[in-house]
Amino acid sequence: MIVLILGLVILLGAHSVRIFADGWRTAQVARLGLNTWKALFALVSLAGFALIVIGFGQARLAPTVLWFPPIALRHVAGLITLLSFVLIAAAYVPGTRIKAKLGHPMLAGVKGWAFAHLLANGSLADVVLFGSFLAWGVLDFRSARRRDRAAGTVYPAGTVKGDLTAVAVGVVVWAVFAFWLHGWLFSVRPFG
Repeated sequence: MIVLILGLVILLGAHSVRIFADGWRTAQVARLGLNTWKALFALVSLAGFALIVIGFGQARLAPTVLWFPPIALRHVAGLITLLSFVLIAAAYVPGTRIKAKLGHPMLAGVKGWAFAHLLANGSLADVVLFGSFLAWGVLDFRSARRRDRAAGTVYPAGTVKGDLTAVAVGVVVWAVFAFWLHGWLFSVRPFG
C-alpha cells in the first residue's frame, strides 16, 4: 500500500501545483521555459503513474476487503463511466457545448470515473486509489473554475455537431474499454 500511496502523492501532487501553488508554477515556467517544464512534469507524472500501477497491483494480491458492493452497482458504475468517457471526449473534441458549459469536462469525467469505481469496488486499495482521484478531481475542478472566473475566460459556444461527435467518440472508446481493454489490462471484466 505504501507504493500506491507514494505514487498517488507524486502523480496527484504534480497535478495539484495549479491548485495550491499557481504563482510558483508560473515562476518556474518563466525560469525553465514551457517545454522544459512540460518535460519535467511528464517525467514526474510518469514516475507517479508507474508507482500507482505497481502499488495497486501489489495491493490486489492480498486485498483488504471493506465491503462487498451489490452487483447492481456495477451497472450503475457502467452508466457513470459511460458519461465520464463522453465528458473526457468533450474536452478534446473541438466545438462542444459541453466544454462551453463545464469549462473543464475532463475533470468532471475524472470525478465521475473515480466515483463509479468507488461504487463498484470495496477494497481498501480501491478506496485509496479512487477516493484520491475523486478528491483531487473535486479540488482541481473548483480551482480551474475559479481561475476561469478570475481571468474572465469564456469558452466558445460550441455546436450540436461537436456534442454529437463527443458523444460518439466517448461511447465507442467506453465500449472498447469496458468490453475488451479493461479485462485485458486489469483482469476485471465489468460486464462479466
